[in-house]
Amino acid sequence: MVVIRWKFRCRGIYQQIKTYILWKISEAILTVRSLTYNEHMSQSYAIDFFLEPVFWFVDNFAKYLGKVFVFCVSVLTAAVVLIAYWVGVPYWWQRCPYTTVFLIIFGNWLLLNIVFHYFMGVITQPGYPPHGTMISEAASICKKCISPKPPRTHHCSVCDRCILAMDHHCPWLNNCVGYYNARHFFLYMVYMVAGVTFVIFAGMDIGYQVLWINDTGGIIPNNDPDLIGHPVRLNQTGALVPVKVIVEYDSINFPREHILPVPPITEAQRICAHPWKRKGVIFMATTCLSVFFALGVLCIMHGKNINRGETSVESHINASMRKTHKSFRNPYNFGRRKNWKLFLGLTQGRTFLRNVLFPSAHKPTGNGLTWHTIHNVLEDWP
Repeated sequence: MVVIRWKFRCRGIYQQIKTYILWKISEAILTVRSLTYNEHMSQSYAIDFFLEPVFWFVDNFAKYLGKVFVFCVSVLTAAVVLIAYWVGVPYWWQRCPYTTVFLIIFGNWLLLNIVFHYFMGVITQPGYPPHGTMISEAASICKKCISPKPPRTHHCSVCDRCILAMDHHCPWLNNCVGYYNARHFFLYMVYMVAGVTFVIFAGMDIGYQVLWINDTGGIIPNNDPDLIGHPVRLNQTGALVPVKVIVEYDSINFPREHILPVPPITEAQRICAHPWKRKGVIFMATTCLSVFFALGVLCIMHGKNINRGETSVESHINASMRKTHKSFRNPYNFGRRKNWKLFLGLTQGRTFLRNVLFPSAHKPTGNGLTWHTIHNVLEDWP
């Protein structure tokens, strides 16, 4: 008798199938890579590829959207100011007239600086290298406009020209931020953050009364449903007895008199009862908080750049240089104190009180073509 035994190797078949599938996947990946091979491929190249539509949109439509953004900033600023006068001033006047006068003076000082620096940031040209002339100070040639490029000058793709000490192109100004208007741009942000902070603190109690308490003071009826039933009283046995006849007269048949003090209507209650004022408070809270966080972050970022004596473009370039060259030092970093004095233009006898705390159209020292560095700085500069 012959016995035949069959041995089925499950593990071997599974391993063969797995090897075949992995080989096919590797073959497909190799095919795709061979068809899309690029020796310049990297993570930065891939990011640039996916951001190319964004760059195209900015290059072609930023000029037109800039005017819309300027209009939006003007309308929002005007709306906040009007609501502050319409809602905030009557509220504070009822609380304390003297405090109201102080708030109006302080708020208008902030508003004056905001409007001035924003207007100057929009209309002031950032500074351009001379066109069609040879510049002895040129550090290189711009590859896009094929013209001499002085130090710290960069090409703006939106404006399609080189900008002296370019920081960035700001769509909210519809203008480049460069050598001649960088101070106006930064001070506008600082005063705007200070302004919305002032509005938030001055309107904090209004927001609490309107959005949290929401007491209309009886100006708007609560529309409570009518109560169903009869009043009751306790008899001597402790049982509840309905009161069907209510005595509205005293012993000599005179009507009862109920003289109760009527509380005065506060301005907060009037705001709660007014639907448009209530919406105005909500609009103010949303707008001011959004501007506070958005511009607050930008102020911190640009303040750090000013501390180091560099623009936003230079901060990225210098960060790369520090990674590759450990001994790299920014040649335009004169220390925090002098960097701020140069940026704010506090030279030639200008003071912080007159030229920073109040509107001033003074220009920075120099022409934006030549720059002092830490290697050739003059002792009396600035």
